[in-house]
Amino acid sequence: MARRFIMRIELTGPSKQKLSTLSDRHGMTQVAMMSRLVEFFASQSELLQSAMIGRYPGEIEADIAKLILKRLADSK
Repeated sequence: MARRFIMRIELTGPSKQKLSTLSDRHGMTQVAMMSRLVEFFASQSELLQSAMIGRYPGEIEADIAKLILKRLADSK
């Protein structure tokens, strides 16, 4: 079994409520839900990660989305 690490996160009230709702809906613990989200995020390309965390200015969001979709389509 892979070595496991325990980390703390800080959430706003609304984010905590959404996490609770999602984990209840899918029958998972909140820890399991967060672990899967982090694993999913870490497995994405740097381009997608940057878009997910809002590193691109709002003025170019539509252009970035089109570029990401084009690159994803070209890679298949």
